[in-house]
Amino acid sequence: MTTPVSGSAPPIRVLIADDQPMVRTGFRFFLDAQPDITVVAEAADGEEAVALARRLRPDVCLLDIRMPGLDGLEATRLLAGPKVPDPLRVVVVTTFDLDEYVYGALRGGACGFLLKDSGPTLLAEAVRAAAAGDSLVSPSVTVRLLKHLTEQPEPAPTPVQEPPAEPLTDRELDVVRLVAAGRTNAEIAAELYISLSTVKTHLSSVQLKLPARNRVEIAAWAWRNGHT
Repeated sequence: MTTPVSGSAPPIRVLIADDQPMVRTGFRFFLDAQPDITVVAEAADGEEAVALARRLRPDVCLLDIRMPGLDGLEATRLLAGPKVPDPLRVVVVTTFDLDEYVYGALRGGACGFLLKDSGPTLLAEAVRAAAAGDSLVSPSVTVRLLKHLTEQPEPAPTPVQEPPAEPLTDRELDVVRLVAAGRTNAEIAAELYISLSTVKTHLSSVQLKLPARNRVEIAAWAWRNGHT
């Protein structure tokens, strides 16, 4: 495992839960290679994941959805749900891009939702975002969920306040429109000719002003208010 450099912050401690050994191995290999992340435990099913998470208290739990016994959505509710007194940070990572899974994960308390084909870079970004108290949802999932929201009378997982507590700047609105279009942070930076760190700064400001926990809620606000 990666050892933090003397004097630096301790690495982000991660638990991986997936019923496929190859997936767990792949995730561990990549995450342990990051200087600021270390994998502290692996679980092959939801019950084991909940037990290990409660005992070890990792900074971030990466949970698959389809696991034997207790599935990832129920495990998420047990670890991060609204009735949990001291919730953990959970990122759901799955192969299945299904609306009911996205809703179930976010309502269950997950702070992130990624598809397994999102790539290792986005996986590490999601872990860092979760550890920092932020949220990350795959851009493709954002667009898919928004289409569902416009077709169904069901509200967003966590409704945002409208209008925002503080008006968004023109540049923040530019970023919001691109989030609603499903762009990644890197694509937003390239399209607006700004740095990646500036994009993240704008997104953090937008989340505070709306407020919104993740990209889905930012994009949903944009769609409901005509900023698309």
